[in-house]
Amino acid sequence: MKVYIAGPMRNFPEFNFPAFHAAAAKLRAEGHTVFSPAERDIERHGGVDISKGNITGDEKQAAAEHGFDLRVALAEDLAWICAEAEAIALLPGWAHSKGATAEYNVARALGLQVILLLGDGQQATGVA
Repeated sequence: MKVYIAGPMRNFPEFNFPAFHAAAAKLRAEGHTVFSPAERDIERHGGVDISKGNITGDEKQAAAEHGFDLRVALAEDLAWICAEAEAIALLPGWAHSKGATAEYNVARALGLQVILLLGDGQQATGVA
């Protein structure tokens, strides 16, 4: 299944990239094709991990240091959800993230499967 990972990034240490990386590895080990916005951000910036050294997950710091543009990132993420995703996997704290809630609402509008990723590595499917 093609799965998009959504979760909080801004204002989290290193944009919460470690949680995205762990979720991507777990989902791939289960045989899924995964789109991780953390991995895409690294790819978009020529392989540079824009999270490193950003201990507060400050979007302005990422913009100043790496040219990060939230509009570009979110447009690419939503485009993948619309064109490719069969499911969205939600990291803990997703409901408190403006970006993740937008991604969730698009996924729900499209009728995608919802996977809730729990903090202990467990998951529950079919979450409304």
